Amino acid sequence: MNLMPYEPFRFLDQMRKEWDRFFPHFEQSFGMPRIDIRETEKEVIATCDLPGLEKKEDVHIDVDRNVLTISGTINRASETKGEQMYRQERFVGRFQRSVSLPAQVSEEGIKASYKNGVLEVRLPKRQTAAKKRIDVEFH
Repeated sequence: MNLMPYEPFRFLDQMRKEWDRFFPHFEQSFGMPRIDIRETEKEVIATCDLPGLEKKEDVHIDVDRNVLTISGTINRASETKGEQMYRQERFVGRFQRSVSLPAQVSEEGIKASYKNGVLEVRLPKRQTAAKKRIDVEFH
């Protein structure tokens, strides 16, 4: 008889995959924008879809203990007065998303840009100190 390691939360992973299959845009509709994280030799790059931002004061970016948090508010300037709304799928309101970064980043030199509804955050990697060989004294 083969022993299998017990993974108490494995079923949650499967439930999440099934949920995403049936409701692919669920997170986005409840204020959790999707984020892509990629890494190069010198930096970590986060790309986040945030359509509907109107000014830079509507988005906040924080890095604390290697966790990137993007939050803010999406406002729609045009109201539909005198019209009957049949369907509303575009998100309006507060959003927040926090993700762990794959490498240690430096808080200095972080750059963010927003173009065509996409926010890109470039986080330079923290430079690690060069290895130093310690000489051992023998007596």
